Amino acid sequence: MRTTFFLTILVFFVGLSITQAQVSDVKLIPQPSTVSVAGPVISLGKTLPVYLNQKSGLQKDYTNALLQEMGFSPVFVKNEKSAVLMLKTEKTVAGGKEAYQLKVGKSAGATRIAATANSKTGLIYALQTLRQLVAKTSVGLTVPSCTITDAPHFSWRAFMIDEGRHFHGKVVVKKLLDEMVRLKLNTFHWHLVDDPGWRIEIKKYPLLTEVASKGDHTLMKKGFTPANWDSLYNHKPGKFYTQEDIKEIVQYADTRGILIIPEIEVPGHASASIYAYPWLGATSRVSGKPVYGDLYQVADPKVEGFLHDVLDEIVSLFPGKIIHIGGDEANYKHWKNSSEINAFMKANKIPTYTDLQVWAINRMSKYISSKGYRMIGWNEITGDNIRGEAHVEASQSEKLAPGTIVQFWDGEVSLINKAIEKGYEVVNSNRFFTYLDYPYNVTSMEKAYSFNPVPEGIAVKDKSKILGLGAQMWGEVTPDESWIDYFTFPRLAVFAENGWVDPAKKQSYQSFRERFVPIENIWKEKGYIKKQLGKY
Repeated sequence: MRTTFFLTILVFFVGLSITQAQVSDVKLIPQPSTVSVAGPVISLGKTLPVYLNQKSGLQKDYTNALLQEMGFSPVFVKNEKSAVLMLKTEKTVAGGKEAYQLKVGKSAGATRIAATANSKTGLIYALQTLRQLVAKTSVGLTVPSCTITDAPHFSWRAFMIDEGRHFHGKVVVKKLLDEMVRLKLNTFHWHLVDDPGWRIEIKKYPLLTEVASKGDHTLMKKGFTPANWDSLYNHKPGKFYTQEDIKEIVQYADTRGILIIPEIEVPGHASASIYAYPWLGATSRVSGKPVYGDLYQVADPKVEGFLHDVLDEIVSLFPGKIIHIGGDEANYKHWKNSSEINAFMKANKIPTYTDLQVWAINRMSKYISSKGYRMIGWNEITGDNIRGEAHVEASQSEKLAPGTIVQFWDGEVSLINKAIEKGYEVVNSNRFFTYLDYPYNVTSMEKAYSFNPVPEGIAVKDKSKILGLGAQMWGEVTPDESWIDYFTFPRLAVFAENGWVDPAKKQSYQSFRERFVPIENIWKEKGYIKKQLGKY
């Protein structure tokens, strides 16, 4: 046995030099920070001895599956000197916790592939880079001799899927997570609640799934009106994630170095939960029946208790330390017509309904903070009138709690500066570039590629306050998986590059297109891209 294993290793180490490696052999998305190429393109045997540092946190099963996908038959060894592929965490790579270094070459005639990173996530990214480097050729598996030192420019590189409008399920979510990690995206923003449906089990309030999970956006298009919205929740069965489902997906994402941020909307986009429990709504509690488009009656301690109960269960399921509360597009007429709300505002000297929203969201932020979490919300949470809506801008008698993250989706750049001046960090999700529900003739690949998370007009001293970007796949246009594929792929690769690369070092769109070809071909083979890229 020992002789056979030694011969296998020896044959593998000898390798075969095919040709001199060139920088053009290194086609990677996203573009790495630095690449140097020296030495041959190396032919690799199928058997791959692997040393995995136990303290790295990298899962052996996941590593094994990735290497098998590349074409290898991994053999995990305990002695580093016996390995061809070495995966180690050491605090030696500049660039933070996601940084890594990958070296491929020959030493004393033996092939060595060494991946070093500051954390598990960095090692995952090193493997994703190797995944793109390994080629299946007529002479077997090959990899160029090179050294890649890499780290992301932005810490927040997010993809959002909206399942409040259309539910898609675990298989689709896991597929999206797999493609996110291929591209080194690190944040999965999970929009689980909206007017059509509530998609997450909350054990203390069973009607949220027994009733409120039955709607979807398709039904809203079929003769739906606020007057007949009972029809929205009359089809069965409900579609939602159990808490066990959530735990499974959170673990799946963590194995791939992806943080999941759930979004639970306050005070608007709450029709589903208010349909299940009409006493939650400012108008619904007065009419005695649920009213579509209603807002939470945030002045009622019982309603605040409901939101706290929901948050308690959310916190128990999502360990990522950040919770999204929405905060956008609230229709203040439901507060304006509420005698309870108006009496509360008068008694507490809250001058406008926008101030009331900031007051309510600030209380949410403080509760979330008490759990050791941060709150993020769409940029209406600042109290600014972002699109000239028919309401008064907040007087700033109420201010968001420190530590809140503002997700910019609409309005002028001045609003980003305003949020930064108040001490908040910003995620840039400018809808004119990052909304994936916009068709390709509105937001083409090239237009999306032109997006800089730090827009013109941001002072140099404030650029670090922009954490990164989010790309949003809103659900109105995605009744099934094929539509998610159509709108998401191939544009997802663009946002991965925009979030990883220093804008000052970003290459041309043509360079991106050339480097993107291998992944494009993979997505075509998987059926995610069903049209030629030139037609998008």
